[in-house]
Amino acid sequence: MMTQLKKGALELCILSLLIRRDYYGFELVAAIPQEIEMSEGTVYPLLKRLRDDGLLTTYWKESSGGPPRKYYRISPKGNDAYVAMRTQWETFSGAVNRLLNT
Repeated sequence: MMTQLKKGALELCILSLLIRRDYYGFELVAAIPQEIEMSEGTVYPLLKRLRDDGLLTTYWKESSGGPPRKYYRISPKGNDAYVAMRTQWETFSGAVNRLLNT
């Protein structure tokens, strides 16, 4: 059950981070496991899919300590998707919490 819950919520978590600021790939890979146990092999394919779906854009930025880094930015379409997913999540999690507390 835990694996399915993670898969369903990971897209929302990534968009939630990117709504605040742009991240480069490794930053996202490092930020998510601080809260949700997962491997980096899960994040990169999801970032590619989100970009292919038009929810994210990417750009390269020079790094002071090495090669240029690929940054991810939420797109207007991604922003709309985030708002819709967050609303659905809040409705769903609220219903589950009510059932758990009855």
